[in-house]
Amino acid sequence: MKVNTQAVNFNADGKLLDFIQTRLGKLEVFYDKIISSDIYLKVENTSVKENKIVEIKLHIPKETFVVKKQCKSFEEAIDSCCSSLERKLAKKKKKPRFQPSLKFL
Repeated sequence: MKVNTQAVNFNADGKLLDFIQTRLGKLEVFYDKIISSDIYLKVENTSVKENKIVEIKLHIPKETFVVKKQCKSFEEAIDSCCSSLERKLAKKKKKPRFQPSLKFL
C-alpha cells in the first residue's frame, strides 16, 4: 500500500512517520485490496489541548473512506482513525460482491 503523508504548518519526525506506516500496514489484514492512503496532519492554533487533527483518506477499488479525528496527540488520533477504518473495512468485506440480476424469463 502506498502511504502519502502531509504535515501542515510543521515538520513531522521520523518516529511519527514510522508509526503511521506500521499502523496503516495493519489495515491490510482487514481488507487486502487497499490501493493507497493520504494522511493529513494538522495542528490547530488554539489554547485547547486537543489541537492535533488527523485526516485519513483510504482508497480502495470503486470507493474512498475518509476519517477525521481530533485528539491530544497525533499517535492517539491515528490510532482512533485506524480503529474506525478497521470497522468500515470489515463491514465492506462482509457485503456480497455481486448484485443479483433481475432477469425474468
